[in-house]
Amino acid sequence: MESDMSRRVGAEFFGTFWLVLGGCGAAVLAAGFPNLGIGFLGVAFAFGLTVLTMAYAVGHISGGHFNPAVTIGLWSAGRCANKHVIPYIIAQVIGAIVAAVILWLIASGKPGWVPGGFAANGYGELSPGKYSLGSCFLIEVVMTFFFLFIIIGTTSKGAAAGFAGIPIGLALTLIHLVTIPVTNTSVNPARSTGPALFAGGEYVAQLWLFWVAPIIGAVIAGLLTRWMYEQEAIIATTVVEERRVTP
Repeated sequence: MESDMSRRVGAEFFGTFWLVLGGCGAAVLAAGFPNLGIGFLGVAFAFGLTVLTMAYAVGHISGGHFNPAVTIGLWSAGRCANKHVIPYIIAQVIGAIVAAVILWLIASGKPGWVPGGFAANGYGELSPGKYSLGSCFLIEVVMTFFFLFIIIGTTSKGAAAGFAGIPIGLALTLIHLVTIPVTNTSVNPARSTGPALFAGGEYVAQLWLFWVAPIIGAVIAGLLTRWMYEQEAIIATTVVEERRVTP
């Protein structure tokens, strides 16, 4: 049992590490590379690809959350055991911080490099488009809601087996395409925490929004999908029980 938990926690650590290193790394190292940078379109795809690749690499071990909001949302949907919630979140946050450390060490090796926002999230003056607190809070709630809605729907009974990583990765890409100008896209408290610690005090002061809003959106999605898929769960349970009693 202890070995199983260690494997699960390790999967969440490495999955979140890859998400922050790949996604935030694309933003810090490649987005504005002189004249030929990948831009926010490239950054959006980088985040989607991190989730897509790790979903197939370690998703079968831990469920492939890589995000405290996803863990809490799945828990509220009845898809994550109580005993996994806290260990997963701790592993995700540590993974994000370690990835931010590695990214900082790499980026600082360039002469004259200025960290700036270091791919952190923000609202008001720290929003890429100077969007208000209310706008940023709303978009983080709504986008996290739909992210969880897609995750739960594509991993439910009756969905195409073995393909959930593709729509989930594409959903995160789409979310970034919409929200990078607003908040620099969070929908993931761990992803926000790692870079904020290196971006400075103002970003840390605004970090609360990128925990509260995604978790609210995730819990709403979890509760709604729990109701939507309730009949499916009843049918699945009935089938299992029938198999147990069949001679």
